[in-house]
Formats: sequence, structure tokens, C-alpha cells
Amino acid sequence: MTSTAPETQRGHDAGDPLGEQPTLWQRRLRRFGHVPRPETSLRDRLDPPYTRPGRQVWSVLAIPPHVADRLVRWSGWGGPLLVTLVAGLLRFWRLDQPHAVIFDETYYAKDAWALVNQGYEGSWPKDVDKQILNDPSSVPIPADPGYVVHPPVGKWIIGLGEQLFGFTPFGWRFMVAVLGTVSVLLLCRIGRRLFRSTFLGCLAGLLLAVDGLHFVMSRTALLDLIVMFFVLAAFGCLVADRDRSRRRLADALPVDEEGVLRPDARIAETLRLEWRPWRLAAGVMLGLAFATKWNGLYVLAAFGLMTVLWDVGARRTAGAVRPYQAVLRRDLVPAFVSTVPVAIVTYVVSWTGWIVTDKGYYRNWAATEGKDSSWSWLPDWLRSLWHYENQVYDFHVGLTSGHTYESNPWSWLVLGRPVSYFYEEQTGCEESATGKCASEVLAIGTPLLWWLACFALAYVLWRWFFRRDWRAGAIACGVVAGWLPWFFYQERTIFLFYAVVFVPFLCLAVTMMLGAIVGPAAGTGARAELGLTAPDPSGERRRTLGVIAVGVLVLLVIWNFIYFWPLYTGTSIPEDLWRDRMWLDTWV
Repeated sequence: MTSTAPETQRGHDAGDPLGEQPTLWQRRLRRFGHVPRPETSLRDRLDPPYTRPGRQVWSVLAIPPHVADRLVRWSGWGGPLLVTLVAGLLRFWRLDQPHAVIFDETYYAKDAWALVNQGYEGSWPKDVDKQILNDPSSVPIPADPGYVVHPPVGKWIIGLGEQLFGFTPFGWRFMVAVLGTVSVLLLCRIGRRLFRSTFLGCLAGLLLAVDGLHFVMSRTALLDLIVMFFVLAAFGCLVADRDRSRRRLADALPVDEEGVLRPDARIAETLRLEWRPWRLAAGVMLGLAFATKWNGLYVLAAFGLMTVLWDVGARRTAGAVRPYQAVLRRDLVPAFVSTVPVAIVTYVVSWTGWIVTDKGYYRNWAATEGKDSSWSWLPDWLRSLWHYENQVYDFHVGLTSGHTYESNPWSWLVLGRPVSYFYEEQTGCEESATGKCASEVLAIGTPLLWWLACFALAYVLWRWFFRRDWRAGAIACGVVAGWLPWFFYQERTIFLFYAVVFVPFLCLAVTMMLGAIVGPAAGTGARAELGLTAPDPSGERRRTLGVIAVGVLVLLVIWNFIYFWPLYTGTSIPEDLWRDRMWLDTWV
């Protein structure tokens, strides 16, 4: 077990095994046995080491040291891949069930099929779904353009699965299930890098694997899971960029005569961090998120601010006296160019099918209704696209018609009003006291996980405000970017499943809290390795109780996911058992 606080198992700066910066009198006192209080070295503050399992774990399991070292090296990828395998098996099991067009699949599955076959969405007949399910080959793709209100990237991705496996439920759900599975792997690796712990990274991925909302969205051809994937990928790219840039700063700083890394104001304020490919990749990912649904634009703004503040923190740690001015001069313009323009270009490129086919909705607006515009010097396709986007914006902000399953974002964290994607009732069910069975696909998070996340978010905010923990701030930023924008549109018809965009950050918050409950390992760190501290029985007892508590909580979350499994997969169960799972009246 490991905790959220990295123990310095990697070793410290040469000449100072305790990773401190001793004064002259402390150096003289060392010959008489003086041991200074251990502090985190500058290198470890800029580039923290990864934690390693304590020797006690391997001795209990009777694993030789050389085998243990090999397992530790493999675990960085082996653990996340194992968790991902479990997540993939769950998501692909009977992916074609229910054999129906559920909820908004009626829009995206058909639009995706038209898009990959003719480059633009068509205007489908309203009663064509049953014909598609019975014999998709008999359904012609409409040549008339359809008015769609979301950008095309998500539909291109759904259409790829349809191209591979046909115009069937399995086909249009396939690529979403792939992204849902891969997002578990991403979160394992991101959590590992964030907490410097393979165990905590895998725990975060496991929580995502057993979250009901993420699970249902991974098995449904909707756009929100795709947005979540690109947002999570962008976050991972920015975390990798943060590590790379801080390592670059650490390598540039001077080392004193004892081999200890020292801060340097001149280097910290003037060093150019040069080529930053991870931040460029983040810009592409954020552009793809924006090109799937527009709420990705809010994430772009939030993550852009976050990465600039990370640069401020890095230069301050390296010794900058005026870190904000240094970032303003050295980092702000490159950060902007590698994210905002890159994302905008990615968004425009995503409309290539609409541009080149010349048959999409509003495609020829500039040459007809808009031909007398003062902006006629711009290309017709660009003016037509701008007009189209204006019309779509008016649609979104004016969407206030009521819906049975709409919900206020205030209620999302407590799962106040989930969305029923599919419901079917069967009569003559002998197992049921009422003689009826029910099949439902309910888009709802694993309740115990989400209710635990409410406390975890409070802990994360406390740790950010009072401990200045950058990891807590990053997690909070991910939640805010995915959740806060919906509060500005409370008159609009919105749904709980929009929250899937920030579900990975809820899992990271819970993981951070569980890591704190486990606590740091007793008898680890530099002083313990040098034999300078005695075992602390009270610390071992506290850690043992923490491990037990965390184990119980994780097992309860897994049990809760299994308990609601029938409601996630559309499995037919007796009606009385279905009602037992309606824990709140608003879930019906």
C-alpha cells in the first residue's frame, strides 16, 4: 500500500542522503552524530520520485528481492493493463443488448452512418428505427441534408464502429466502448503520475471501471463519453508536460560542492522550456473535445489557465523571485499558441466532410441568403459555417422544453434524477410477486461511489486551500470545468449524464482521500533506510486500520456496482427486485 504523499525511495541529491540543505554548523556537528530533520530536496520538489512498496510486503509474500524489483518495474504498466482488461470485459459483454435504439442513439447512430458514407448528415424519416433493427441493408441513406446541433467528431468515431461491424447496435456502440475502456487505462496512468503511486493509480482506474454512469455511457452511442475521453487525454498530456518542464528546470539548476541542487533566480526566470510536445498534444485533444460537443470549450479555458499556473509554481520552486513576470515573458504566449489556436484549427478541420461535399445543411448559405454580407471577402464555406454555428448556438440556449428526465446540476452529485435510456416490462414472470419483470438501462452512477465523492471533494478543496497541494487543485479544476458551466444554463433542458465528463476527476478525488486514510508507511523514507529511526508501533496500527477501512470502502463500491448491474445492462429482473433498487423516489 502507498499513500498520496510520495516517500523518497529513489534516493536524493549526491552528498546529502537526507535530501536537505545543511548549514555550516550542521555539517560540523555531523561528525558527532548529529542527524538533521529530513526535508524534501529541491530536486524531489521539482521532480518527485515514485513510491515503492515497503520491504514488508515482499517478505510477507515470500518473494525474493530480485523478483520483487522486477515486479515493481512491470507494475507501472502491468497493473493498469490488468485493470483495463477487467473494464473491457465488463463493457463489451453483450454489448449488442438491448437490441434497440435507446434514448439519443436515434440521432447519433443514424447521423454517424450518413456521415461516414456521404460526408454529411441526412434528414432521416422519424419511423425508420425499427426498419434499421430488422434489416439495416434495406434502409437508404437520405440525400437531403439534416439539421444537426453538434460538431462531427463524435459521430465520425461512432461511424467508424459502424463501418467495421455494420449498421447495428453493436456497430454503433463499439467505438464508444473502446474509448470507455481505454479511458480506464488513461486514468490508471494519470493517477500513477499524479500521486507517484502505481497502487493509487490503479485504484483510481478501478473506481472508474465500476462507476455505473461511466459504464452505461461506455455502452451507449452518445457523444458525452467521447467528450470525456478527450478531456481526460488532454489532462494526461498536461500532467506529462508539467513533469517534463519541471525536470528540465531541475536539470538546468546549479549543483553546489556537495552535489546538492540549489535554486537560482536567474535560471528560474530566464530559462526557455523550448519544445513542449505534450502541451501541443493537449491542444489537439481539447480541440477534438470541442469538436464533439461545445462544452469542451469551457474545459479548454480552464485547463489553459491551469497549465500556466503550473508554470508559475515550477519557476517559483526553482528560485524565481518574480515567477508571474517570468511566465508572462517566457511561457504565456507559447502556452496560448499550443492550446487555443491548435484547438480552433482542429475544430475547423473536423468539418472537412461538410466543407468538401458541398451538400450539408447551410453549406451554400453564403452563396444565397448571405451573398450581400460585408464579410463576402471571406471564403463562402467559412461564412456558411459561421452562420451555421450561430444558428446552433441559438438553438442550444433556447432549448427550454421540458423533459421527464431533466435535472438541475445541483442534484447531480447526489444522483437526484438519473436518466432511463430503455425500459421494457414483461408479463407472466413467475419469479415476481407481481407477475411482471422489468428490463431497464438507467444512466446513474454507482451510488456509494458518488456519495463518497461528495466527501472527497470537500477533502480535495481543503487540501488545495490550506495545504496548497497542486494535485488537489488539478482535480478540482477538472470537476469545475465539467460541472460549473451547466449552472449558467439552468433554464436549459439538461441531464445527469452530462456529468460523465468529470467522473474521472471524481474518481481521482476519492482516490486521494482514500490514500490519506491509508496514511504514509511507517518506517520508510531516508532516515529509516539509514537506520536512524526506530519502528513506530502506533504508526503501524494506524496504517493497518487505514488499510482495512479503505478495503471495506472499495469492496462496498464494487458490491454496489454489482447490485445495480441489472439496471446498467437492461437485464430482466422481477419487478419487486427492480423496485428494491429504486432507492430514491426521483429514480423512478
